[in-house]
Amino acid sequence: MAGEVIVDALPYIDHGYDDVGVRESALAMVEEECRRYRPTKNYLDHLPLPATSPFETPLMVNEFERIQNRLPMETLSMKRYELPPPPSGKLGEVSAWQEAIENSMAQLEHQCVRSLNLELLLDYGTEAWKSYLEVFTAMQAKAQLQLQQLKKDIQDVNWQRKQAQTLAGERLRSLDAHWVLLVSKNYEIETECVELEKLVQAAREHLQTLGPVTANDNAPTPEHTNGHVEEDIAMESNENGNSNSNSNSSASGSGSNNGDADADGDADDAADANGDAGVDDAAAEDESSNE
Repeated sequence: MAGEVIVDALPYIDHGYDDVGVRESALAMVEEECRRYRPTKNYLDHLPLPATSPFETPLMVNEFERIQNRLPMETLSMKRYELPPPPSGKLGEVSAWQEAIENSMAQLEHQCVRSLNLELLLDYGTEAWKSYLEVFTAMQAKAQLQLQQLKKDIQDVNWQRKQAQTLAGERLRSLDAHWVLLVSKNYEIETECVELEKLVQAAREHLQTLGPVTANDNAPTPEHTNGHVEEDIAMESNENGNSNSNSNSSASGSGSNNGDADADGDADDAADANGDAGVDDAAAEDESSNE
């Protein structure tokens, strides 16, 4: 929003305003801005002129015209309070004496009015003054009520501002602590990552010093496989045993007939051998008997 003012000062929770040099620094900044600021003649042209004509009296209009024309102000005329005789050159003129008489009659009437006002003041001045004081007291009481209400409104505004700034301060402190915690964790993670990178680099350098890597060296160890290799080996052995048993059973099934024929042939050969052995034994017995 254009012209929006962002207030970043929280006087109820901010500290340091009473420190040495803070006030002087603020005043120096104000003075510097005042020196750099150059007001123009037309910076108030966008504002309308105040309407003062309803409050102007004829006397005020004449006085404004006199001031605009740069004319001197007329001095107070004391002629009405004087009672001069006709001029010496007009002592024989009736009009001059008539004018002097009218002036004296006006002065006399003025004095009569003043004495009448004094008598009225003596008779009714006290009551009029009391009435004026009553009106003035009522106006003063009303003004006091308005002043108290205004102070109460100001106090409410200050209290609301203080409450809002206190809540904002707690929120800012919480966010600040959370930010510090996150930054600390990030720093710890970065430190650990750097250490791990150093360990990895050291391990690579150590492997390079050991020589080329063989096939057996590439085989995973039980620590790395977490026991999965033994399970795989057992499963492979079971599969091999089943396949061998199946192959033996098929081989035995296919050669059962041949086995039976061979068994018969072997039995015949054994019978012939036994017959021959019997003949040899009989011949040996006959020879021994002849002897």
